[in-house]
Amino acid sequence: MLGSTHGTLTTDFRARVVACGEEPHAAVHCMTAAAAEGDLDVSGRPLHAAVPDLDRFFRPESVAVIGASDAEGRPNTGITRQLIAWAERVGARLHPVHPTRETVFGRACSPSVAELPERVDLAVLLVGDPLPVIEELAQAKVRFAVAFASGFAETGAEGAAAQARLAAAVERSGLRLLGPNTNLNAFEEFRDDLDGPAIALITQSGHQGRPVYTLQELGVRLSHWAPTGNEADLETSDFIAYFSQRPEVGAIACYVEGLKDGRSFLLAADRAARAGVPVVAVKVGRTEAGARTAASHTGKLTGADQVVDAAMRQFGVIRVDGLDELQDTAALLARARKPLSDGVVVYSISGGTGAHFSDLATSAGLRLPVLSEEKQAELHTWIPDYLSVANPVDNGGHPVGDWRGRKIIDAILADPGVGVLICPITGPFPPMSDRLAQDLVDAAEATDKLVCVVWGSPVGTEDAYRTTLLGSSRVATFRTFGNCITAVRAYLDHHRFAASYRSPFDEAPRTPSPSFRKAQALMRPGHQLSEHAAKQLLRAYGIRVPREQLVTSAAASVRAAGLVGYPVVMKASGARLAHKTELGLVKVGLTSASQVRDAYRELTDIARYEGVELDGILVCQMVERGVEMMVGVTQDALFGPTVTVGLGGVLVEVLHDAAVRVPPFGEDQARAMLGELRGRALLEGVRGGPPVDVDALVEVVLRVQRMALELGDDLSELDINPLMVLGRGQGAVALDALAVCR
Repeated sequence: MLGSTHGTLTTDFRARVVACGEEPHAAVHCMTAAAAEGDLDVSGRPLHAAVPDLDRFFRPESVAVIGASDAEGRPNTGITRQLIAWAERVGARLHPVHPTRETVFGRACSPSVAELPERVDLAVLLVGDPLPVIEELAQAKVRFAVAFASGFAETGAEGAAAQARLAAAVERSGLRLLGPNTNLNAFEEFRDDLDGPAIALITQSGHQGRPVYTLQELGVRLSHWAPTGNEADLETSDFIAYFSQRPEVGAIACYVEGLKDGRSFLLAADRAARAGVPVVAVKVGRTEAGARTAASHTGKLTGADQVVDAAMRQFGVIRVDGLDELQDTAALLARARKPLSDGVVVYSISGGTGAHFSDLATSAGLRLPVLSEEKQAELHTWIPDYLSVANPVDNGGHPVGDWRGRKIIDAILADPGVGVLICPITGPFPPMSDRLAQDLVDAAEATDKLVCVVWGSPVGTEDAYRTTLLGSSRVATFRTFGNCITAVRAYLDHHRFAASYRSPFDEAPRTPSPSFRKAQALMRPGHQLSEHAAKQLLRAYGIRVPREQLVTSAAASVRAAGLVGYPVVMKASGARLAHKTELGLVKVGLTSASQVRDAYRELTDIARYEGVELDGILVCQMVERGVEMMVGVTQDALFGPTVTVGLGGVLVEVLHDAAVRVPPFGEDQARAMLGELRGRALLEGVRGGPPVDVDALVEVVLRVQRMALELGDDLSELDINPLMVLGRGQGAVALDALAVCR
């Protein structure tokens, strides 16, 4: 079910549990099904990510290499040799399998999987077509398999069909498969001489993980690498959930080309957020060209990028753009301790450098507090009075010949309002830069606060950089201003997020509300609802609509106007009407019976001329004073129903000022959506206007979310535009609505 996150998901889980039976080898494969099914939301989707038991994948006791070879010049020979070395490192027994060889590299070779001397944990398939081997592996009760073969979903429709057959065979087998179209990255050699929390790496394109892998040469520990390939079975989400529970993992770094299942990704991200483990991701597909490239490479859906971006932010996944940002941000988050304050101080040996860095940092949202007068006076004990030490701190040249340099750094770090000290060293200038680097390292070892250094030299062979800075596990060293600022902002944001995170899945509705039963009666499968019917749907969920009556004659329209109260708005109402204003099918500000009567005739004449079928004319209460917003529901191919809020009215498609979230989410996220709007100042009152009822707007967003959760993909689209948000305490009124039923 690539890209589908609703509808048949629950049925699929139940089928997997039944198919697994009680065979021991099926336990790993079925754990996700059983655990997830224990707690379902109102639409039957799981509320918690089960953690697959991948210990025996990364640390197997026995390994079979299907298609092993020692013939010189054959590709399988080099792979077999690498797997033998890896098995020895992890303490696994390796068994070659080949139908025509008695030995491979001096090891006894079995002619088939069925004749292996023991049950194996992991089978590595060095065959062009892994499908025929899957049934043999199932009969031998193999727990995991890796398929390197390509030519599947990444090649087009025919390959996608072949991958679907492979996935179905794996589903029946009870084993878990990595691949196809994967590589040897899972079997790389990781340094065991490095201490501290590690980075776990997940990539869909192996080469894109190389920059993170090589962090080991800079002293950063790596613990795992999962190259997921085409994800016919095991996917990025499985590894996020698993790594987030590993005690040695301090951060998870991901290179993602496409998500197999949006819901699974959110559940895995939620699992990591609950554990406080940061997830840093490069997700390609921001542009149309990038999305096409990603699809051709892995055969995945990339989804609407705005939705992907919002979903990641919603669950604390830190999205970065470049591989250099991925490695620097993941390294900082894995190793840095919890911040004691979000205040950042810039310490430099040049006023120009300090001003430049401070501008960039402030523009990125970092808080650079002005140091107190007492602290500035203390710093001027060692720094000349003519230099500014308010923040940034300009020392005019770090002291080399005595102890003053360390005193300055210690004094800055002692300020309770300072959580991060950043020192940009734009280039080597011995002996000053050497002494500065050493003082920063020594100070970092004596504090719980974060010390960052930007070493700007393009050479990178200087002893102060290679030995002093990189030799410290307490100093975070960067090569560019931009990467430093990106990483520090992510570090502070992550800890703010983690401190207040409450899983929205814990509060997601489990049972339908009374509103759902009312709404079901109003739905018309396969049809667009008229405005009148769509408003009835809103009313079922407690969303306020104006007083209105649907009429079918001029006389009835006059009576309705008297009941509704002048002035009134009159609109054509029909199931096929989406943009009434453009067709002249809306009349505003009618104040008399004659105007109402004339408007009725004009609206019906226009509808007849345009060939529009009407169910009547709406005579509506006129609501004038407020801010026009829009709230809607759309269906995303990856994540299912999504909720959007933004500036509304006739210019909604021009302004493109909107924020989106994936249900479930709470009130905090609903308010955060409003904070993301460029036009949010309108809600606070501009040019002397009063502030509007933001609480009522938030309530509408949450009620629409409930509608999206309960109706699921039966509600293809909902558009409330405009939603007139009135003055504070006066509520919000849905003036128009469009709803499309699946």
